[in-house]
Amino acid sequence: MLAGQPHALAQIPPQSSGPPVATEACTGLLASGNPQYPPYLWRDPADENRLIGANADLMQLLSKEIGVPIAMRYVGPWGRVQEEARAGHIDLIAGAFWTGPRTEYMDYFHPPFHNTRSVIWVRANSKINYTRWNDLIGLQGVTVINNSFGEAFDRFAKQSLKITQVASLEQAIQMLRRSRADYMIYEDSPGQAFLAKLNIGDVKMLSPAVANENLFLTLSHKSACNSGEIRGRITRAMIKLTGQKSLEALLENNIQLWRQQSLGPKPSQ
Repeated sequence: MLAGQPHALAQIPPQSSGPPVATEACTGLLASGNPQYPPYLWRDPADENRLIGANADLMQLLSKEIGVPIAMRYVGPWGRVQEEARAGHIDLIAGAFWTGPRTEYMDYFHPPFHNTRSVIWVRANSKINYTRWNDLIGLQGVTVINNSFGEAFDRFAKQSLKITQVASLEQAIQMLRRSRADYMIYEDSPGQAFLAKLNIGDVKMLSPAVANENLFLTLSHKSACNSGEIRGRITRAMIKLTGQKSLEALLENNIQLWRQQSLGPKPSQ
């Protein structure tokens, strides 16, 4: 947990009907995720210690299904989020790609709740001819630290590509625009959302996608709530929610919310 934040919230009293109640060992879950990931997740302008977005809304639906409160908190950049999960300071990551190393410190819930596209971004005047991974060999890339683009591409990149990792998406975009990198790798929807917010029109994405990867909910091995009972509840709930295509409706609402916030408050008349 974060300093001073106990895992256990107030215990929920037994109920005769409705969702299952929290157990004495797990009366609350702390979740986090990539804070530069609109429309999936981003920091709440009204409370920067809180994350909002489609994935955060999905966590509230999950909370109702399993009968355990889920608090969605900002704990730092994406790299820090993974460190906090490894240490057991947070319970859930609301959106992570599957990689072998990550399974060493957290459990993945199936099915995945969304599929995303990771793409190559270049300056608008770039002459890069990209059709396959090998076309990136010899070029300088940039991405956000501790990002994964699927095990196959991660392995290829480690062996064959030069990719600098930086702390934030905004920093990666600026490196690309200043020609300190030839290309950037990031997901399509979050990339487009940030470019729109920053009013940047001189960066474009290329096809085909580098990777199509599934987004999973994960639970830290060191979480006080990591029990067979809780894992079972979460798995059953995620099967139900993904079957209802819950995230698709939440995404559209949060795309609109992000756009409204990006425009800022309307001037007074």
